[in-house]
Amino acid sequence: MTLMPAAPAPPATTPQTSTLLHAPVIDWFRAHARDLPWRRPEAGPWGVMVSEFMLQQTPVNRVLPMYEQWLARWPRPADLAAEAPGEAVRAWGRLGYPRRALRLHAAASAITERHGGEVPRDHAKLLALPGVGEYTAAAVASFAYGQRHAVLDTNVRRVFARAVTGAQYPPNATTAAERRLARALLPDDEPVAASWAAATMELGALVCTARTPSCGRCPIADQCAWLAAGSPAHDGPPRRGQTYAGTDRQVRGKLLAVLREAVSAVPQAALDAVWHEPVQRARALDGLVADGLVEPLPGGMYRLPLT
Repeated sequence: MTLMPAAPAPPATTPQTSTLLHAPVIDWFRAHARDLPWRRPEAGPWGVMVSEFMLQQTPVNRVLPMYEQWLARWPRPADLAAEAPGEAVRAWGRLGYPRRALRLHAAASAITERHGGEVPRDHAKLLALPGVGEYTAAAVASFAYGQRHAVLDTNVRRVFARAVTGAQYPPNATTAAERRLARALLPDDEPVAASWAAATMELGALVCTARTPSCGRCPIADQCAWLAAGSPAHDGPPRRGQTYAGTDRQVRGKLLAVLREAVSAVPQAALDAVWHEPVQRARALDGLVADGLVEPLPGGMYRLPLT
């Protein structure tokens, strides 16, 4: 039996190599960061939390108008908690993945009930909120409160994959090795660590992009393991592409659009009119009901949830 050579281990990250990355990335961020409303002091922890929910799988340009409308209507968690969950779904509009609206409403209710209406500062208490996972808790603690946490979104993971491990793309799902690397790269100083988290995210969004990285503008190009290796092509599992047309997601979106625009419950016939294929339409509607996004009523009527 012929043994295949073992894959090379990622380069070891030492305190010295980590430090060499910190200053150029943070300096670049200070010079080139976008002026986004959730980064301004007046946004506060609630504004940061709202932005983090909205930005999951949704580009900044689509989030900006919805964020402004949301904060104008619900400037505090208690304001959102006082409304029916369906109003959060209605206001979510066409941002996509509307279960995020229900989760944000549930988080606002928990903040109001457990924390006096203030987004908790403690990471464990953030993580205990409904709808708040590992990434969101770390992001809010870091961006709202300046704490030291590894904040790993898709952009950060791509920067680390290229700069440190020499891969074009990170794995499809976050791995334990990525978490260890992110913690090893964290600056020791809390404010610097918070700046590092924001800076690496922005670098991935603006320079170290997925399809066309602008390596000539990268502040750490001379330290990038992927560039040093000759920018090798991705050789891992195929990258997952996202489709929309003709999928259940599209049908769900069309059904929700009818309910968002209605001032009262709507009949089954109004929902039937938005999609021609009855089996897929029924499956999509059943999914919306199961997810708590739609409430069925007697007589074949439907509405956004009130509780």
